[in-house]
Amino acid sequence: MREHPEQAAYFGDPRGADRWTDMSLQAIAARAAADRQALLRLKAIPRHRLSAADQLNYDTFEWLQQESVDRQRFGEHLQPVGHQSGPQTADQIAELLRFSTAPHYRRYLQRLSSLPLYLEQHVALMREGVKAGVVPPRVLMQRVPAQLAAQVVADPTLSPFYRPFKRFPAGMPADEREALARQAQELIRDRVVPSYAAFAKYFNEEYLPKTRETIAATARPDGPAYYRFLARSYTTTTLDVDAIHETGLSEVARIRAEMEKVRAETGFSGTLEAFFADLRTNPRFYKKTPAELFAAYEAVSKRVDPQMVKVFRKLPRLPYGVRPIPDHQAPDATTAYYQPGAQDGSRAGYYYVNLYRPEMRPTWEMVPLTLHEAVPGHHHQFALGLELPDAPTFRRTAYFVAYSEGWGLYAEQLGYDMGLYDDPYDRFGQLVYEMWRAVRLVVDTGMHAKGWSREQAIAYFRANAAKTEQDIVNEIDRYIGTPGQALAYKIGQLRISGLRRLAEQALGSGFDVRDFNDAVLSTGSVPLQVLEAHMGAWIAAQRSR
Repeated sequence: MREHPEQAAYFGDPRGADRWTDMSLQAIAARAAADRQALLRLKAIPRHRLSAADQLNYDTFEWLQQESVDRQRFGEHLQPVGHQSGPQTADQIAELLRFSTAPHYRRYLQRLSSLPLYLEQHVALMREGVKAGVVPPRVLMQRVPAQLAAQVVADPTLSPFYRPFKRFPAGMPADEREALARQAQELIRDRVVPSYAAFAKYFNEEYLPKTRETIAATARPDGPAYYRFLARSYTTTTLDVDAIHETGLSEVARIRAEMEKVRAETGFSGTLEAFFADLRTNPRFYKKTPAELFAAYEAVSKRVDPQMVKVFRKLPRLPYGVRPIPDHQAPDATTAYYQPGAQDGSRAGYYYVNLYRPEMRPTWEMVPLTLHEAVPGHHHQFALGLELPDAPTFRRTAYFVAYSEGWGLYAEQLGYDMGLYDDPYDRFGQLVYEMWRAVRLVVDTGMHAKGWSREQAIAYFRANAAKTEQDIVNEIDRYIGTPGQALAYKIGQLRISGLRRLAEQALGSGFDVRDFNDAVLSTGSVPLQVLEAHMGAWIAAQRSR
């Protein structure tokens, strides 16, 4: 948290509120050395002498540190800009910070004053990346100039960084508000905007022409080993790339058969492809304005909340809210995402929804999307994780993609236990979302290990899921930008669903989905093999009763 102030803010830790992460090569090397040293210190501890709880801590920490050390060889820090992340999105930090007192604003102003150095450090890393041949695909980087242009404003009050100064606390004196707002405008005009203009000049004129035309992770230096590492890292399994690809093909075939059944139930007489086209274009499935779309998301959330007691005994104390994705980020953002609340309860969790182009946001996807991102998905899981008794911070804030996103996809299916899929179109939406994650296994491995083109991946996605064209293109580009990450969702869900089948078979009439779900979440986010060992012991203990 000390070394990464942005991550600290994400979890509500106030350390570093006046600065950015030091992105100099020296600081990055020091952090890498510290990770290696921590792993050596851990391995000097005799695990067998620890309590069961500390063995779980040991195993989780060992996995995290070993993964961090193994990752160092691939030089990811030399590619610090993505099409959905990087210094061009630094203003997002304001969504995470508290602005209830004048000192909160002053620390934010200090952070803004150091932004030029932060951007210069990114340019230095990018120059090193060009020398080493570690550069991102051009098809993604072509999105970044527009994002940078949004930061170069003539009027400082229109800067995304100025947002906190448009909503002061009610009790703050007017003269203090005016002074803080005036200082913010000066900083943005004299330091923030010029530094972004310089960054954009370097990016557009020097960096962008040197990005690569290829899309595969395997096209990078040491690329095949890098992609194998990413597949293992994100899925927390030893599955090889070919096995993951075959699992995806099998799941796509199974889900298509389920889709055919629901299509017939709706009375639609055409082919499945024609049904997809209708779902993408029929006005009945779309809201006309961003405001109407946002109201619909809020309504779905209110419909889900009371049903939680059907599938859990334990509910978290931390609430969540629904927020729109900021307008300047929405065109390149996913359909929705979740932002965890603060550890100390000072900030709720938030379910962010994309209101850009409402005509591309179908209502039939709202139920599974809300189940995944809010409750019983990410908010429920993250909020309970923050309440783990006596757990160290790294356990309470851990995010293993296979566990956390596997849970999110499993949570979509809990809608059946909660009685939320009475409408066949909502059920089809759940299948579309499950198909979406199955398709990922095929296209991610296809593009990064089997020579698929971007267009081939888009066509495969379009042929097998009713997602809109905007979503499909954004998703494929996301898989290009973060190779391997998309593999974790379906692999995690398959493992959690498999554990539920084992528990149902072992416990028979004694099985209670509430107890099972609580047990899965009782560890917090952990590698899948750790979860499987924990649930095996839980099933045995339940049987002995």
